[in-house]
Amino acid sequence: MKYKDGKPGYNPDKNARVLPMTILLFVLCGFSFYLGGIFCSEKEVVNVKTSMDVGDSVASPRDTAVSPLQLKPVTFQACSSDYQDYTPCTDPRKWKKYGLHRLTFMERHCPPVFERKECLIPPPDGYKPPVRWPKSKDECWYRNVPYDWINKQKSNQNWLRKEGEKFHFPGGGTMFPHGVSAYVDLMTDLIPEMKDGTVRTAIDTGCGVASWGGDLLDRGILTVSLAPRDNHEAQVQFALERGIPAILGIISTQRLPFPSSSFDMAHCSRCLIPWTEFGGIYLLEINRILRPGGFWVLSGPPVNYENRWRGWNTTVEEQRSDYEKLQELLTSMCFTLYNKKDDIAVWQKSSDPNCFSKIAADAFPPKCDDSLEPDSAWYSPLRTCVVAPNPKLKRTSLMAVPKWPDRLHTSPERVSDVYGGSSGTFKHDDSKWKVRAKHYKKLLPAIGTDKIRNVMDMNTVYGGFAAAIIDDPLWVMNVVSSYAANTLPVVYDRGLIGTYHDW
Repeated sequence: MKYKDGKPGYNPDKNARVLPMTILLFVLCGFSFYLGGIFCSEKEVVNVKTSMDVGDSVASPRDTAVSPLQLKPVTFQACSSDYQDYTPCTDPRKWKKYGLHRLTFMERHCPPVFERKECLIPPPDGYKPPVRWPKSKDECWYRNVPYDWINKQKSNQNWLRKEGEKFHFPGGGTMFPHGVSAYVDLMTDLIPEMKDGTVRTAIDTGCGVASWGGDLLDRGILTVSLAPRDNHEAQVQFALERGIPAILGIISTQRLPFPSSSFDMAHCSRCLIPWTEFGGIYLLEINRILRPGGFWVLSGPPVNYENRWRGWNTTVEEQRSDYEKLQELLTSMCFTLYNKKDDIAVWQKSSDPNCFSKIAADAFPPKCDDSLEPDSAWYSPLRTCVVAPNPKLKRTSLMAVPKWPDRLHTSPERVSDVYGGSSGTFKHDDSKWKVRAKHYKKLLPAIGTDKIRNVMDMNTVYGGFAAAIIDDPLWVMNVVSSYAANTLPVVYDRGLIGTYHDW
């Protein structure tokens, strides 16, 4: 308070009000402390109880790190013994449900959900651990693949021979009864690119027991041996038992499960595929999966018909006509005769985009329109048109791809077609898998030994795992989901093999 003259004055009521306010402040603080103590005590009890409850049910991070993972076991019953050769989507017991046209009954026909088996496929009676590689290429246990029909029917052609408890594989075939090595030697004379790393991947349609693919493994060429479930029983099972890459399949009405421009070479040794029938649709599929500049090799009818027609139950005129039709079809697809000797003829697919651009829409066969995705190969129907290579790709042809083994770690041109893909992401993936593979071998020391011969990478991206263990005595089937980004062309451009699949 101030008087009117501005001098301070004395207020007798001021001290009287300070004392009661001080007392009230102390009372309120004490009461708050009391309530806070009660509240915090209850909260502490709750927190302790909650911590104890959680501790009873969940181990601490430190405990989890050292304790083994506890999983509840799930038990499956064994299937009956007549299911030892069961392949759900190629089941001969279901063939009568499907048509005979173009052998469609041998294609993939997967059972509906209510027919799917939830039992364990049993091994054959008397099954033994497989013979180790590389000895397995020449012999396997009879009880592991107990098929007598193929042994009796092909005994005169030296496909295989049963001796005691084992099958032996002399390396013979319908067109090479004296041995596959001599047959491949002649082929390498006709195709020098098989010797210098230019040719790395191949597909053998109608592979028999995969002797051709087995011989090429020793020459640095990785082959996918293709055969259906047919009256030859389990051709693919023989191949896998021998340690040779193989897959069930047939060229019928659906595309093969490989991207376009995959293989450096395709081979047919008396595979009995009617190449010129149905508008040349089977040969058009070979054109799709063969890399520009790649080779198609045919031995058997109608090659060398002048000397062989008598043994084919036909006439020389019919065989001459078949050969001329074949040559005409191949020419219209931009293939040229590369070399020919005795029973082997070799054609080369053009790597010149101008040749494919000249194929008219009204030609026979016509050029495919842009609406047909060339890499769409999972339950995609065959079409009677020529799939032309992408003219924008300059480093995909056989002569433009680096030679093996340099191509394994070279960033492929088609990696840029993958969403988010680049040379940088490819190299990062490559180096990452080198580290991972070392860790895998610590967990599973059998990798890199003769105990493991084949591996399925069920969800690959660029084939990095297969590349990281390329020096080990095994091969990898790289699987790319049909729903995932299409990285399988990159796998093949590296010189590896794989397939599409829908798990």
